[in-house]
Amino acid sequence: MTATFADNAGVRIAYESFGDGPALLLIQGIGYARWSWDPIVPTLAERFRVLSFDNRGIGESDVPPPPYSARELADDGLAVLDDAGVDRAHVLGASLGGMAAQELAAAFPERVDKLVLACTTPGGASAVPMPAQTVALMQEAAALAPEVAMRRFVENALAPDAGVALVDDLYQRRIANPPDPIGWQGQAAAGLGFDGSALEVAAPTLILHGTEDAVVDPGNAALLAERIPGARVELFSGCGHLFFWEQPERSARTVAEFLA
Repeated sequence: MTATFADNAGVRIAYESFGDGPALLLIQGIGYARWSWDPIVPTLAERFRVLSFDNRGIGESDVPPPPYSARELADDGLAVLDDAGVDRAHVLGASLGGMAAQELAAAFPERVDKLVLACTTPGGASAVPMPAQTVALMQEAAALAPEVAMRRFVENALAPDAGVALVDDLYQRRIANPPDPIGWQGQAAAGLGFDGSALEVAAPTLILHGTEDAVVDPGNAALLAERIPGARVELFSGCGHLFFWEQPERSARTVAEFLA
């Protein structure tokens, strides 16, 4: 589909709309454009109007100079809702997108119905740090050939037994949609700088996490639940960071049932 463009203070944000029904805004993580929701969008669009956008710095959205912040990504999401004529929406954020979703729900509670936080963290000093496996890969990546590094990052985002076919699929998609280096730096800064310890989230919240996540430690799911009144946690046993690629049917069904 052809993208529509929202505007946030001169930064153009590319988005698409699928389906009809209550609005559901999807916010993706670092280095992934809106295509990375493909496994779950068709099922969700059967019950919701799904709004999927490219974060600033990637895809068809503008690449302003870094650094970015999670709050800026949240404001980009709000600009999409405004452009789409949506007053209130459910919000699903994954990884860095989950940080932006927390900012959006805290700053604009009147715009958020229910919140789903996937494979993300509350940030700040009390959060469980990034697993050593990913820290080591990030340090090693600069010395690797770009295509080798890309495949290693894809493998790292999935469970060890996710299968070669899934790794190949994601790898080919990422090669076809390479992240902009400047945009990647901006998004990385947003993740590193996020501290949600002072955020107050009132929206009913579901927290989803893969038990084998090597990118964002699964222990952060419990910390989020402690901070958000009434939040509940559902774990995807044996799944990695991109659990919604490993178990798309269950992921979409779990989200839809909670939002309904």
